[in-house]
Amino acid sequence: MSSEFIIQSITGSFKQTLMIASFVLTMMLLIEYINVQTKSLLNTSLKDKPFGQILLGALLGITPGCLGAYTTVSLYTHRVVGFAAVVTTMIATSGDEAFVMFSLIPLAAIKLHLLIFVIAIVSGWLVYKFIKKKNYTKKDEPLPYHKNEPDKCTCFNHKTILKQLTDMTFTRFLLITGTLFFIYLIYFSIIGPKIWNWEKWIFMTSGLFALFVFSTTPNHFLEEHIWNHIVKKHLLRIFIWTFATIFIINLFINDINITAWIHNNMWIVLTFAVLIGIIPESGPHLVFVTLFAQGIIPFPILLASSITQDGHGMLPLLAESPKDFVWVKLINVVIGFIAGAIGLILN
Repeated sequence: MSSEFIIQSITGSFKQTLMIASFVLTMMLLIEYINVQTKSLLNTSLKDKPFGQILLGALLGITPGCLGAYTTVSLYTHRVVGFAAVVTTMIATSGDEAFVMFSLIPLAAIKLHLLIFVIAIVSGWLVYKFIKKKNYTKKDEPLPYHKNEPDKCTCFNHKTILKQLTDMTFTRFLLITGTLFFIYLIYFSIIGPKIWNWEKWIFMTSGLFALFVFSTTPNHFLEEHIWNHIVKKHLLRIFIWTFATIFIINLFINDINITAWIHNNMWIVLTFAVLIGIIPESGPHLVFVTLFAQGIIPFPILLASSITQDGHGMLPLLAESPKDFVWVKLINVVIGFIAGAIGLILN
């Protein structure tokens, strides 16, 4: 393996990671923006509507990122939804990996999320009917996320925009500069598609949206919702894991022995995908997203991995009730393995 090949792999991996991470930031920003503006819509009681709870859990689950999972756990700890809704959400969610999938394999990501949405609803209803777990965890305080924010975060106030730009904070300057750099890289095809296809237009539009948000939202939103929550807690970890995964796979993608071993041992790979899904953390699961994007593993293994893993959306539940955490993970592992096995058998 020559040094020139390694340098090319590093450069190519960095460019691809930069494109993915930038798109992930924009998608997280969109979810955060919508979440702040509609945060009061989930306060309606659903105690006597089990199917409504399950449907809500599935909708929150397929929302990219961990906010949907956090919301369901919060509703569960406050006796608004039941155990089946939590299971439904954790089956449907793919954590931060969903952002990467929509960036790297958009058509497959849409197909995957539609399929998981159906599987989550069916599984949640079966859990409600046959696993008579009506207990809730102890009633506790809301999750710390958004706990100390003002009652109303006005994301667009034309009276303060000019003042915010003329008296710009370092955080705002950094975000706006970084976004302009991303738009420059996309426009001149330094990263991303070389031609103006639908993917290039999506990347460009997402960059312009990010620029709009960074230029118009108040300092509170930038500091608390974007910088402290998205950039510090999510983006750096996603960038590191994505770069490491892509770089390692690029180094060994031409190794016929490794590729052949994976193709000849799909059941072992499926088992690994399901077991790694137990880890309540975003990052390790990106391996299977990247392997699928490279055409090395089939769709059923990506499906099994996406069902069993939930990013770090389960961490609040682990803190509230380790017993419930184990139950949810056990159910998800079983369903994930069954779904992946059926896919492999049916080819």
